[in-house]
Amino acid sequence: MTGTTADIGTIETTTTLSGKTALVTGSGRGIGRGIALSLAQAGADVAVADLDHGMAQETAALVEKAGRRSVALHVDVTQTASVTKMVKDVESTLGPLDIASNNAGVIGIYPIEKLTATEWDRVMAVNLRGVFLCTQAEINVMRTRHYGRIVNTASIAGKVGFPGISHYSASKFAVIGFTNAVAKEVATDGITVNALCPGIVGTAMWRGDTGLAEKWKEEAETEEQSWARQVAAFIPQQQAQTPDDMGRLVVYLANAEHVTGQAIAVDGGFSL
Repeated sequence: MTGTTADIGTIETTTTLSGKTALVTGSGRGIGRGIALSLAQAGADVAVADLDHGMAQETAALVEKAGRRSVALHVDVTQTASVTKMVKDVESTLGPLDIASNNAGVIGIYPIEKLTATEWDRVMAVNLRGVFLCTQAEINVMRTRHYGRIVNTASIAGKVGFPGISHYSASKFAVIGFTNAVAKEVATDGITVNALCPGIVGTAMWRGDTGLAEKWKEEAETEEQSWARQVAAFIPQQQAQTPDDMGRLVVYLANAEHVTGQAIAVDGGFSL
């Protein structure tokens, strides 16, 4: 008979990533840094890749402080040669690539009548082309070992459109579709591919002089008041999410053998 206490007692769970090698793009700061540190705390060695090499070095130092090996890599995720070199450098310094978080992303805030083709192309190049190039390069090495965990950063803006960031939303909707399709292609290769959809996180995309809270201020509102209003209006839990929240989901997906093709929101209930 199944479902008994004895049966449950035989279940084994994996809660550590010890011995695994991970790569996180866009991990010089913000959500990417949170993911890198969560993976390190779970036991993985972490390659930190970013367009800003100085910021990547700062995150790599934090990974090493957590007791794991790390390497800081400069990468332009829009360029095939740069992405290919990144994956090669990860494997030559830390070992075979097991886990990849394709997190690099950019945003711009423009109403549709002011959105230029140049701005459209800039966002698509990083958010969509970058995810494509990284996923392709990672699968090329993971398939040879019949093992891999890939997590592409999308957004709640990939589930629900936001005014003023139509090109960003379009890129993130596309990441979710791409992730789902690729997951089916590699489903029998020991590789899972999922999408992380962050909610409202107080990183540079939301906070500061160029963030969404500043851009979406109402008359006479401060940036802090705008931020608080948006958190209260959008999130049922009434609390913003953190980079650590995103990292915890990536750790879970790195351990989850039978979760693939999913777009999972960590958003305090925003997208309910």
